[in-house]
Amino acid sequence: MDLHFVAYFVAVVDHGGITKAAQALYISQPSLSQAIRTLERRLGVTLFDRTGRRLVLTEAGRTFDLSARRILADVERAKAKVAAVRELEFGRVDVVSYSAFSIDPLVELVRRFRANFPRIVVRVFDTYGPAGVDTALRRGSAEVGVSDLGVAYEGLETSPLSAQELVLAAHSSLSERVVESLSDPVPRALLDTLPLVVDLGDPSSQFRGLLSDGAQNVVVDCVHPVTTWELVRRGIGATVVPKKVAQQQMADVRTFSFDPPMKRDVCLVYRSGEQSPAAAAFIATAVEMASGTALLSEKD
Repeated sequence: MDLHFVAYFVAVVDHGGITKAAQALYISQPSLSQAIRTLERRLGVTLFDRTGRRLVLTEAGRTFDLSARRILADVERAKAKVAAVRELEFGRVDVVSYSAFSIDPLVELVRRFRANFPRIVVRVFDTYGPAGVDTALRRGSAEVGVSDLGVAYEGLETSPLSAQELVLAAHSSLSERVVESLSDPVPRALLDTLPLVVDLGDPSSQFRGLLSDGAQNVVVDCVHPVTTWELVRRGIGATVVPKKVAQQQMADVRTFSFDPPMKRDVCLVYRSGEQSPAAAAFIATAVEMASGTALLSEKD
């Protein structure tokens, strides 16, 4: 449904007829009449009783009148928020995440935000897993979180951000010529036969159920991504990492896709209700990044 049809309908109601509404809207009377009939056809109902000299709302028309005014009010509020976002001159947004997303997608998200709002400071701080993100948001120590979409966040809002492809990363120096024996893609079941360097404490890890009993093949349980990458480079073990991270940070290791592919959905998490202008801008940037459309790229 076109938004201007809704505005035309409300104008006809407020002005008591087509003629005065057309004058107020600066459009021709036939054009307005046709627009109202098009709206009725799309809705599948009759909005006005046309038997008298004045247009009178039908029962369906009265119901739609409430919805129409609510729609227009929501649009005006959205416009006001966008205007406030575009006019941001100073401020700060506090973002919480954890190691799984510290590179992808957080770096690109912050880069886009700073490109749009260079005067807003972004404070990124670390927590331990989705539970830490949840706690930080509820306590108010952060306004926005980047976390795993597969985790429930009761009472909080989530917005899909990206989908990570997880790959196996291993250095050629891994013992017993393990890397040379691998084919691409690697069967998931092969994970429990490889020495791994992973963070066992990450409850969102997609491969937890694929480890050997008791995770005995985990040779290093490491929470720090940079340390994990360096251990992999030294041939201590292989790891499971987002493909983008492997490409950007681990150029000297080999990567293998999984069969079937292994994915992890990433989301933005935030409290419901009114956001600060800086947080609203950050959320809008995330929506832009997720959708691939330029929602807030133009400045006044």
